[in-house]
Amino acid sequence: MDAAEELQARAGATLGNFVAVEADDDGSLRFEYGGALCSLRAVTLAEGLDVLSLTGVLAWDCTVKPTLHKRVAERNSQVQFGTISVIMRGKYADVVLRYTFPATGLADAPLTTMLLLVLSGIEEARKGLLA
Repeated sequence: MDAAEELQARAGATLGNFVAVEADDDGSLRFEYGGALCSLRAVTLAEGLDVLSLTGVLAWDCTVKPTLHKRVAERNSQVQFGTISVIMRGKYADVVLRYTFPATGLADAPLTTMLLLVLSGIEEARKGLLA
């Protein structure tokens, strides 16, 4: 098992204390948190530099309106970990939060803290997004 695989396994085990985690066909981990569909993947960028990439789908198949962009901008200014984007698909859009952070050398407690901070941001960003 290489460093990225080990990191992803540790992250999955950590998340498993809070949510049901499943392995996806592409090797990523998927789960739901706070109503958001999430995906986690560990990748080695260079020897000794492994990162965790977490994506949360905050909303999907949203009708594109100025209020959607306004709400996304408001939430983007409040989120501490990650960036919220609107992915346009014609007259519909999906809203996702992405965050990638270096995780090489993180012990279990700091790894858990980082994951929960990002997931808390995902949960908070969803609130009122589609109101």
